[in-house]
Amino acid sequence: MSDRAASVLAVAVCVGAWWAQAVPLVPAVLALALALVLRRPALLIVAAAVLASALGARAWAGLVPPAAAPVAGEVVLLSDPVEVRGATKVDVGLGGRRVEAWARGRAAAVLAPRLAGERVVVEGRLRPPPPEARAWLARRHVSARLSVDGAGPWRPGNLASRAANALRHTLVAGARPLAAEQRALLTGMVFGDDRDQSVAVADDFRAAGLTHLLAVSGQNVAFVLVLAGPGLRRLGLGGRWAASLAVIAFFGVVTRWEPSVLRASAMAALAVTATGLGRPASRRRLLALAVAGVVLVDPLLVHSVGFRLSVGASAGILALAGPLARRLPGPRWLAEGLAVTLAAQVGVAPVLVPTFGGLPLASVPANLLAVPAAGPLMIWGLTAGLVAGVAGPPLDGVLHLPTSWLLAWVAGVARGAADLPLGRLELAHLLALGVVAVSVVVGRQRLPTVVPAAGLAAAALVVLAPAWAAGGGGGPATEPARGAELWRAGAVVLVLDDPDPAALLEGLRSEGVRRLDVVVARRGSAPVASSVLLLRARLPVGVVLAPEDHRIRDAVVPDEGSVVEVGDLELDVVRTDGPLEVQVRRSP
Repeated sequence: MSDRAASVLAVAVCVGAWWAQAVPLVPAVLALALALVLRRPALLIVAAAVLASALGARAWAGLVPPAAAPVAGEVVLLSDPVEVRGATKVDVGLGGRRVEAWARGRAAAVLAPRLAGERVVVEGRLRPPPPEARAWLARRHVSARLSVDGAGPWRPGNLASRAANALRHTLVAGARPLAAEQRALLTGMVFGDDRDQSVAVADDFRAAGLTHLLAVSGQNVAFVLVLAGPGLRRLGLGGRWAASLAVIAFFGVVTRWEPSVLRASAMAALAVTATGLGRPASRRRLLALAVAGVVLVDPLLVHSVGFRLSVGASAGILALAGPLARRLPGPRWLAEGLAVTLAAQVGVAPVLVPTFGGLPLASVPANLLAVPAAGPLMIWGLTAGLVAGVAGPPLDGVLHLPTSWLLAWVAGVARGAADLPLGRLELAHLLALGVVAVSVVVGRQRLPTVVPAAGLAAAALVVLAPAWAAGGGGGPATEPARGAELWRAGAVVLVLDDPDPAALLEGLRSEGVRRLDVVVARRGSAPVASSVLLLRARLPVGVVLAPEDHRIRDAVVPDEGSVVEVGDLELDVVRTDGPLEVQVRRSP
């Protein structure tokens, strides 16, 4: 099969999985087998798409929510527990289902230290997920929620999970000399565990377009195979192949088989197999076959944003990095680094822009500066980190000195790039660039007519983009995040009602907010106090108004019935006892 046919096969399989119609499974399997025997690429593509559709329909059919029922028994943890706004959340296996479990209090204290693969005895109540979350949870194979009232004894999982968890424990133990923020970055970059990252640091990496550094990818898999290389080369051909697959599989267990890990691991396994057979394949073909294979195994992957971003970045680099590097001026090392960065951004833009609203332009300089340090950091953090975990103090502190320097550099790049006022590439800009790209290709033959028309269309799209974006507003207030209201009229006023801190920071950045003159905290609880503290750390914040029972440092309790004027806005204080009730309006 040629590279082009393999690419068409991957696209056809993804389309079939997305379509997910109840096609008879047996005829689809027989058609696929016949196509393989006859070596007919066209028949193979059609049969694979039909099979993916049939498998996708079966996957959705298996996610029918169960009836509410009490639960008492042992569950296996399918993910690492994570804290979400005072509760502990973890996916567990229960009776053949993947269930999202939530726990508070003593039950949360038992679950929080556990890791994926371990088994815990729980008591609680199983219930269908709420309708608004059902589709989102189903894409993760979750068909129910479990409210955990009690958690009891636990025991380790199987041999693979015990070995993977032991490796993670060793790496974390060796990183104790690092500051908490640096420890969280190290675990994220080495094996994808971002649970302890602060909201501020996560927002920096998101604003700088560097979140891919905190997710395990093909680069991590390649580094692990390089580290295992000396031992693998001592084996015979068959043993080397089997051991390489074992290393890839074990690394997948360590990194919890995230969607990007599945894609990277499948691609690496195919590369190892092709080399062992003496039939090395191009990276483009390996990517296409890997995508087709993992989607046939798990059709719901086509709905995973992480999977689509991983595939898009890889495809962009394979298709565009080489041509761009040959055409960019300057030193080769700079041209190649810039080419890879631009190609990856082009690859993820069709997924990132519609899903998250934009692609930060700061990602280009940020990746150029941070990525060269990320490779050595991953290798050193894994190798020296294991030695540090075994040796303990004082050697662990010495071994992690280079780690701390590299982490400080990457974090500093993320912070600096997040502050750059470069804006974002939004959907209208993406469409405009697409028009320009098409005009360049088509215009080679019809240059006098196509290029000017395409240029005018692109300019119109860019000019009209702000008008389209503003057309949906019904008044002076916007909602940067659920539970937050933003007013701008000569001043910037933010009204908070316990929003999600991460969504709040991202929403304010999307709105282009650079300062806050007044923050109205409707509630004085600890979560709202933490949000105000986070805002003060990220932006210049003027006055904070809060209710009488607040826990917010330096906040002001306004007089009930008073009017606060700021810019062209008036804030009428209706009530201060309980939730602070303030009505915001433009000055007459």
